[in-house]
Amino acid sequence: MATTTSGSDSVETRIYDVAIVGGGIIGLSTAMQLLERSPNLSVAVMEKEPELARHQTGHNSGVIHSGIYYRPGSWKSRFCVGGKDRLIEFCDQNEIEYDECGKVIVATHESELGRLQDLYERGVANGVPDLEVVDSERLTEIEPHTVGVRALWAPHTGIIDYTQVARAYAGKAQGSGGDIFTAAAVKSVRQTTDGNALETDRGTLQARHVINCGGLYADQLARMMGEDTDVRIIPFRGEYYQLAEASEQLVKGLIYPVPDPRFPFLGVHYTRSIHGYVEAGPNAVLAWAREGYRKSDISISETMGALTFPGFWKMTAKHWRTGMQEMHRSYRKSVFVNDLRKLIPEIQPSDLEPGGSGVRAQAVAANGALLDDFHILRGQRALHVLNAPSPGATSSLAIGEYLTDLALEDFGLQTG
Repeated sequence: MATTTSGSDSVETRIYDVAIVGGGIIGLSTAMQLLERSPNLSVAVMEKEPELARHQTGHNSGVIHSGIYYRPGSWKSRFCVGGKDRLIEFCDQNEIEYDECGKVIVATHESELGRLQDLYERGVANGVPDLEVVDSERLTEIEPHTVGVRALWAPHTGIIDYTQVARAYAGKAQGSGGDIFTAAAVKSVRQTTDGNALETDRGTLQARHVINCGGLYADQLARMMGEDTDVRIIPFRGEYYQLAEASEQLVKGLIYPVPDPRFPFLGVHYTRSIHGYVEAGPNAVLAWAREGYRKSDISISETMGALTFPGFWKMTAKHWRTGMQEMHRSYRKSVFVNDLRKLIPEIQPSDLEPGGSGVRAQAVAANGALLDDFHILRGQRALHVLNAPSPGATSSLAIGEYLTDLALEDFGLQTG
């Protein structure tokens, strides 16, 4: 576990050039790269949990995305393809295990073939190598238990443990002189003549500049720092089952459906983990707390914050039918099984055991739009990462480089 380099219980040690709020994979990548580019900077990472990477980084599916889904020219496409190559190189250099097991995106009905072709063309436009549209016979060779009329085969999609990657970033940041403070939740921020005073559980940290990588609480931190933003984080819980050990042989790699382009979710799928088990899911249901990993997790204040946001109701008016379907699947295992059978017909309820869950920090605009791309606000003496959806972990080095570039430019920091 990363701790303060000073060994003190207090963060009141110095005035930092940059404080990064959030000890997830993007915040840690940014800290590492800031110190690589500008070794004389003083950089602190503030993490509210006692350990790093406890939330989105530690609860995602561990997929190394290859860049198929994203609109050419979008931040997602720009960050993902190059970011994936850099991630693989970093893992090779630092002996972090990964597996390019490959992925099939399966059209189970003729009506999906147009969307499948669109995905192929997007992937090619984004520079994803070795993409191939395969017929049902070739699909069976790749994934013997999967059925479909056609599929998109992406052989370089992979799996990894992103918590290990985040810890490696943290180690390099600390090795370059950065301080990492855990159990240091930021309660308030006030501007000072020298920059910002961040009130935390461990005292007041002084920083000339702030990079907000607060994930599920990024919007709150931005408003705490005086930013006028119409973006609100609405948490969606993704619930998974896990295949019983005797059924893991049904899945060799990654098996996905053709996604609905109206939503920033990829549909119920099968994901083999780097640790060997296979997850099935997720559905995507509204969580009643920003860290609502269980159905019973409820925060009255956070729920009211969502319900009083006009964008929430506009989003609900657009997508209530889909939301009801997701809730129905959440509470009825038989519905979940039926959706999984579209990809692997032999799946039985007995093949599924309770699995984990994650919470997606979905940014929603005041007009009800679900933000589908990265959204970074350049504020006063601060940068705010207000939306960092999948493929955020795959793209962590590319995003960290981009944030470093912005920080050096906006904050007037010196390199070298």
